[in-house]
Amino acid sequence: MTRYKTHSARVAPLAAPLPPDIQDAVDHIMAGNEPLVLFTTLARDRRLFFKLFNAGLLDRGHLTLRQREIVINRVTAQCGAEYEWGVHTCVYAAKAELTVHQIASLVGDGASGDWSDEESVLIALCDSLHKTCTVDDALWFALTTHYSDEAIIELLMLAGYYRTVSYLANALRLPLEPNTPRFSTFRRFNELRPTNLSVD
Repeated sequence: MTRYKTHSARVAPLAAPLPPDIQDAVDHIMAGNEPLVLFTTLARDRRLFFKLFNAGLLDRGHLTLRQREIVINRVTAQCGAEYEWGVHTCVYAAKAELTVHQIASLVGDGASGDWSDEESVLIALCDSLHKTCTVDDALWFALTTHYSDEAIIELLMLAGYYRTVSYLANALRLPLEPNTPRFSTFRRFNELRPTNLSVD
């Protein structure tokens, strides 16, 4: 029995067993857990699966895990991609030491999360890219105050990659993964303005 209401998706995921090379790639990242429906949907086409899978930026680069997850959470939230946002919030928020208040901030206006200056500029970058698809001189200067040229390039690539993932999740109408959080929960936190809450 499937975990998903796959009839809600516009394209059915590939049924098990997956091709061996795709299964190996999925096992490497899923650590024995069932594959995400994003992966099994992309698995319908080997070329497309590996194009997206190998383009990810979850390895160690020029950003900390926390910086990376702030960008991913902000981009996916702005795109309304509850599927991908929920996966990352579930898996990485605690590792990135994001508080519930900060997660709620990323879903909301982005301004009320007790962010450091170097984190606030990440949110400003995501907002600028989402609204204008570019970065003005003032924001660029702010970025260079905190990040190397290589890190800024990685930030731009990261934001673009997760916009692509958001397009896929939204347009394919991927069913939400079980036990992942929902936007509505954190929007309620914004309304209540909670304090002293953390993700365990």
